[in-house]
Amino acid sequence: MWLIVGLGNPGPKYALTRHNIGFIAVDMFAQSLSGAGNSPVWKEEHQALCCKLKIEETPVIIAKPMTFMNKSGESVQSLMQFYKIPQENVLIVQDDIDQPFGGMRFHKDRGHGGHNGIRSISAMLGSQDYSRLKLGVGRPTNPDMDVANYVLSKFSSEEQSQLTEFLNKSGDAIESLIFDGLNKASTKFNS
Repeated sequence: MWLIVGLGNPGPKYALTRHNIGFIAVDMFAQSLSGAGNSPVWKEEHQALCCKLKIEETPVIIAKPMTFMNKSGESVQSLMQFYKIPQENVLIVQDDIDQPFGGMRFHKDRGHGGHNGIRSISAMLGSQDYSRLKLGVGRPTNPDMDVANYVLSKFSSEEQSQLTEFLNKSGDAIESLIFDGLNKASTKFNS
């Protein structure tokens, strides 16, 4: 069994912000696994909205912690313990300002890089040895703009027009990690 966690903040205020690209990506991934005309069934448990699906015969729990970003680790740790999911079968999908919009990169066993959701997960697990898919949202073009305000702002219209293609590719990357392993998935998808 795999646990795929998209990071974001709950509520309509944050819905289409750069910081919520993890939520948006796993929403789209769950929709693709549910098949045309079907909607994934989300259920609240362990402080997260979760849906249980299968990729081929592999069971997958897709989760969106409802704790707000800074406490994501509480939900992740609780889900892992309840479902007995080992760290090697956990993938965290997050935003990354150090890559241009549309870029992606797998990481494992790395520091939080200033990301509060990752900081929380690593603290709760007592380890940073889990896989992450970092989705590029870029940095503000105006150097005076606060980075926190930037990631909490909505995607530009140009970015929105490219978002579906980007997120479809992230879904392919998630499947590749599950079936091909981290090294092959990284070779194929890291930009």
